[in-house]
Amino acid sequence: MRKLYQCVDTLNAAGLNAAILHAEPGFRCGWFENRTRVVDADMVTLGPRDLFVVPEIYGQSICDLPRNIRQVIFNQNAYVTLRSLEDGSVNATPYTNNPDLALVLAVSEDNAEILRRTFPETPVRRLRVGIDPALYHPPQASKQRRLAYMPRKRPDDAAAVLAQLKLRGALDGWDVTAIDNRSEAETAELLRSAKLFLSFSSREGLGLPPLEALACGCIVVGYHGSGGREYFHPPFAIAVNDSDISAFVRTVEAIICNIDSDPQYTDSFMAKAFRFVSERYPMEAEEQDLLDIFGTLLQS
Repeated sequence: MRKLYQCVDTLNAAGLNAAILHAEPGFRCGWFENRTRVVDADMVTLGPRDLFVVPEIYGQSICDLPRNIRQVIFNQNAYVTLRSLEDGSVNATPYTNNPDLALVLAVSEDNAEILRRTFPETPVRRLRVGIDPALYHPPQASKQRRLAYMPRKRPDDAAAVLAQLKLRGALDGWDVTAIDNRSEAETAELLRSAKLFLSFSSREGLGLPPLEALACGCIVVGYHGSGGREYFHPPFAIAVNDSDISAFVRTVEAIICNIDSDPQYTDSFMAKAFRFVSERYPMEAEEQDLLDIFGTLLQS
């Protein structure tokens, strides 16, 4: 949802008429700071020159939207779409039998490839997602002995990894921080203060939390979730085979050992990780893609 809001901001800043539509009158997402244009859905009448951008999570109900209004499916997780196909081929109809569909957007090369292979007749384009360096960047002060993770991602795996690390004494002297029910600003602040981020990603579109952790100078260890494979690069991001708890524990222990034996260990990677994210996922690339994609569609 945050990314949808940011896209609307970018389009409006460029002079294109865009808004977030919410069914509940007066509703606005509040867990991240925004001044995005939000409109009650009941107050909008769409015409043939408009574009209706819908998330992939609407599933088969996308076909129930008003007809003769061009659609763009903003698919931020192709694996959600694949899972829906297990319940019946009818869930493919938004992509295969939808005369109003103009384009499908994907947020990673992995997901774009999946969508092209699954729906070969459907136009798919990758949107290069940008990470805001004003919010996600290394700290000016020294990092704390903090290990951060998102508990909503594979909670059983997270509990198993942390339990073994604690039992073996690897986390002695470390602050283990579960980032949950936090605003975006609070999350970024915690990531900036952490030396380690554990990724429990599972079949992601891209996987923003590990990527944002990298931008904040964290060493990231864990599952890339397929969509995140493109940025899990050693030495600042170390991938672990999916569901391999023992390998996960061994890798974290080795990183902690390196940190303990070399006080400059994390500092040597902070700049590299931030530079990698800044060069690979700049906000300018996302903005350019949005203007190219929607500018072209609105002119057609």
